[in-house]
Amino acid sequence: MLSIGAFARIGQVSHRMLRHWDAAGLLVPARVDEFTGFRSYDPSQLERLHRIVALRQLGFGLEDVADFLEEGVDAARMEALLRARRADVERDYRIAAARLVDVEHRLRLIEREKHMSTVEFVEKSLPPLRLAAGTAVVAEQPEVAGVVGPLFDRVASVIGSTPGALETPIAQYDMSEEGLRITAGYVYTGGPREGVEIVELPRVDQAVCAVHLGEMSRIAESWQAIHAEAIARGLAASGPCRELYLRADGEDQSGWVTELQQPVAPV
Repeated sequence: MLSIGAFARIGQVSHRMLRHWDAAGLLVPARVDEFTGFRSYDPSQLERLHRIVALRQLGFGLEDVADFLEEGVDAARMEALLRARRADVERDYRIAAARLVDVEHRLRLIEREKHMSTVEFVEKSLPPLRLAAGTAVVAEQPEVAGVVGPLFDRVASVIGSTPGALETPIAQYDMSEEGLRITAGYVYTGGPREGVEIVELPRVDQAVCAVHLGEMSRIAESWQAIHAEAIARGLAASGPCRELYLRADGEDQSGWVTELQQPVAPV
């Protein structure tokens, strides 16, 4: 018989792991002293230990490992599980590779500029949204500021009496042949109302996002930073951008908070 220490040392696992597998019923000691509680293992149990370790290293959960040990390893089932595991590993690899690219990019920025960026960027999906909104087309960028506010005001005058209807203001900007098409409104679940349009914004699988703090007069700088970041990540704009106005109360814009959302796709 082997003590738990000797068995753990030969199998290169921890005492804690052996106790965990004992509690799960995967590898029960051959003998447990009724007075001291000391666990002892038969040398033949090393084969079972090796199988558990091998299956766990492949990424199988305890339930799958228990099934394999109980019923044996069926080739067809093992193949199916390994294929699924391969897909998981490939996904994890892609995520890790993308993170490595981001780390390298940030290191290059720090080395070149000797300071951290004041804007933090994240990639995420954007949910589909249903808006009560107004739309307008402007020919030149400077006209945007004078159009967005009145669009929101017009929609608010129609749905503002509905509790919670004005909680989530959002605007979408889409370039067209006529100019910049602006859709501005509020996330809305109610029925049609005269004076506003019901607009469905589709789900976006991938977007580069950042938070702009303060006055809208400087928001173009934050948008430029987003586009530069997307290019650095090997991405390109793939749809209309959005602005989610998280805090936009009062004339003093110093405390305003806006999330900028740019849909992207690999180049």
